[in-house]
Amino acid sequence: MNKEEIRDVILEIIQDIDEDADISDLQSDLPLRDQLDLDSMDFLDIVMELRKRYKLQIPEADYPELASLDSCVAYLEPRLKDS
Repeated sequence: MNKEEIRDVILEIIQDIDEDADISDLQSDLPLRDQLDLDSMDFLDIVMELRKRYKLQIPEADYPELASLDSCVAYLEPRLKDS
């Protein structure tokens, strides 16, 4: 997967978890939780969906790497390059 495809998947997962999330003016370098008012369970749901869809192991210690859209893409790109 390339960066744009990964970005689209993350946004799709966010929309699936929170239908009311306004992703139209999302700033890719700012924390998702702050911009979308996601609570810890919403964030965990995003991580679990990534794990389920792509059979990824994402250790809890790596969760800070998934804070913003940019950091999510950077973290996931090498792990999904063959997907």
